[in-house]
Amino acid sequence: MSEYPRTLSHIGLSVPNLERAVEFYREVMGWYVIMEPTEIQEDKSTAIGQMCSDVFGDGWGSFKIAHMSTGDRMGVELFEFRNNEKPEEFEYWRSGTFHFCVQDPDLEGLLEKILAHGGKQRMPVRHYYPGEKPYRMVYVEDPFGVVFEIYSHSYELTYSAGAY
Repeated sequence: MSEYPRTLSHIGLSVPNLERAVEFYREVMGWYVIMEPTEIQEDKSTAIGQMCSDVFGDGWGSFKIAHMSTGDRMGVELFEFRNNEKPEEFEYWRSGTFHFCVQDPDLEGLLEKILAHGGKQRMPVRHYYPGEKPYRMVYVEDPFGVVFEIYSHSYELTYSAGAY
């Protein structure tokens, strides 16, 4: 066991339109743009080009990337790959990351903003402890097919009493 819990540094999201995604996350979530959309070319003479070839293999060509940051300094990398495909349906059963979660005490207000900017609500707002505590959650989808969750309260508070 580790001597201390590791912190999350950033997440990477693949989107079909980088500029629209940056606008959505800046306008709706209030995230800061750390690096504007930039095109990366396959070129093993650069550090980023070599790293991408290590991860993607040869022949990836190019992609666009932007870096953003949340209010608690969590990084968000947005990628637009040439062959980006939005799944026909939400493939929650596939191995890998299937959602991330943001926290906002005004969950309903954020939900309205997401819907007004082309996002989708995947379920009704649910209460973890109805009549006892005001902890709420909802799953949503951005306009690009990325599914995420909104909590009204922190992860620790929500689960410390056993939510289910």
